Amino acid sequence: MSDAPIGIFDSGVGGLTVARAIRDQLPNESLLYVGDTAHSPYGPKPLADVRRYALAVLDDLVDEGVKMLVIACNTASAAMLRDARERYSVPVVEVIQPAVRAAVTATRNHRVGVIGTTATITSRAYNDAFAAAPHLDLFTVACPRFVDFVEAGDTSSPELLAVAAEYLSPLAEAEVDTLVLGCTHYPFLKGAISVLMGERVRLVSSDVETANDVFRELVGRGIQRTTSEPPTYRYEATGESADAFLRLAHRFLGPQVSAVDLVETGAISLPSAERDAAGPAERAETAERTEADPAATDPAATDPAATDPAPTEPAASAARTAEVRAALRAQTTERPGILPHPRRPTTVFE
Repeated sequence: MSDAPIGIFDSGVGGLTVARAIRDQLPNESLLYVGDTAHSPYGPKPLADVRRYALAVLDDLVDEGVKMLVIACNTASAAMLRDARERYSVPVVEVIQPAVRAAVTATRNHRVGVIGTTATITSRAYNDAFAAAPHLDLFTVACPRFVDFVEAGDTSSPELLAVAAEYLSPLAEAEVDTLVLGCTHYPFLKGAISVLMGERVRLVSSDVETANDVFRELVGRGIQRTTSEPPTYRYEATGESADAFLRLAHRFLGPQVSAVDLVETGAISLPSAERDAAGPAERAETAERTEADPAATDPAATDPAATDPAPTEPAASAARTAEVRAALRAQTTERPGILPHPRRPTTVFE
């Protein structure tokens, strides 16, 4: 198990920021990265669809034998974190709580902004994550076009700057002093965001903090890689072509990404109840049946009303709030000034 790779997943190239931080902090660990470019971007999609896509990719990573899962996607973390932790025996690390911890530590005037995809902001995942932090005013803005700019390799054009100025102006007017980049694509836009928000605003992303969590999980479970053999790095994409992914990876990360393999996530159309009970071999067999006859395994193929069941958002939100509050309570011994208490209303800019 200790020699197995760490599995990292995102909807596209954004999670490479997290992969880079993990690689920098843990240079002896092997990594297997999957970008679900076939369904990117996740941000505009319903959370139930995101949950289905994400669990299919994570199923495949677990079948590959990874020793840990890193959900390097805020939208996926908001949609299915609890499902993933109940579903898999390997540890699951996400990106929302690490960013919240960093923001709580960084803010001086207790006015924090969060930008993210439409799905992440409307899920209120960050509202839940900040629920135990004292005296914070939270301001959230959805920035749906940012992912498209990054995936197109555009990080500085006049059009990008104009769109960013429109998104960020309510946060500047709210006088936030800390801004959480609530999407792993957004660190690629740090330059533009920093220019528009000004030097007094600290930008917080989850990449380094998430790598810290990965390190703690490895050491705490005794599964860190100890062999002297060089680690391996594999990068995979689910879209029709890996060319765009590889081009962006080279631009943002340099030559450390030498190749990208195309893969299929065969479990995507499989209903969740059957997928939960199936092992790797059964999932592969079902995927073959599905390709030959979609109606054999997917009720939606013949019945449009049939959908993959997902937990209701209020129930998922309440469960996540309890989970985050418990985690923050555990931190009060390290930072006595942070005590759980009821949150004030959040300002959401649309």
